Amino acid sequence: MLSSLILGFAVGLILALTGAGGGILAVPMLVFGTQIEVAQAGPIGLMAVGMAAALGAILGLRAGAVRYRAALLIAVTGMLLSPAGLWLARRIDNRWLGVLFALVLLYVAYNTFRKSYSARHAMADAPTRQPVCVRGPADGRFVWTRPCARALALSGSIAGLLSGLLGVGGGFVMVPALQRYTDLPMQPAVATSLAVIALISTAGVVTSAAGGTLAWGIALPFSAGALAGMLGGRTLSARLAGPHLQRAFAAVSAAVAIGMIAKAFL
Repeated sequence: MLSSLILGFAVGLILALTGAGGGILAVPMLVFGTQIEVAQAGPIGLMAVGMAAALGAILGLRAGAVRYRAALLIAVTGMLLSPAGLWLARRIDNRWLGVLFALVLLYVAYNTFRKSYSARHAMADAPTRQPVCVRGPADGRFVWTRPCARALALSGSIAGLLSGLLGVGGGFVMVPALQRYTDLPMQPAVATSLAVIALISTAGVVTSAAGGTLAWGIALPFSAGALAGMLGGRTLSARLAGPHLQRAFAAVSAAVAIGMIAKAFL
């Protein structure tokens, strides 16, 4: 129980420091720290990341940073696909599920590392690309069009499938998608992504609990630790956030991914 609490605290801290995509390390920490399989760790990681994301989303709502209509549209499509991901996870061999997770983790590491070096160029190039979802000048709300709804719904579907399959919140999908398809600045994009993660994770956790595949003895202390880490990390995030932290997160993610591949084949 103590080890699960400590591991959860580390996940919450990483989530607070690195943003909505940091929760992807929850499953590897459970696999290496508690010696359970990826399919078992997925729902536990989803529960912890979902609770930490809900806390972040509530704080974002209080600050007026969450675009709740967009979050609901994305989350509904994600919640429809999340049970399908859970169904697949129970039918894929654990070795290959671990390799798939490692490949996704390597992609996140590469993307984070690349962004840490190209932030200035991205900011310079951003005005040249017109997103499909733009906010009205009067009220700051999205002007809803068919391309906008389609892009957000597709993003939610991918995030939902991955959340069920791998036990990840989907922040590494949602934040880039919101930056690509909308004109939201980073803070509202992350806050909206946290709201989506909280809602999609709820569907996955409920499905797992109903199917009797959720290990409550690990899930509860792990989730409590994640909440504590999320709260504690918020006070540090303003001081530590930046390119160097992103590169450190990328390096850790790559190392964990390589470890998961080695564990699968050795």
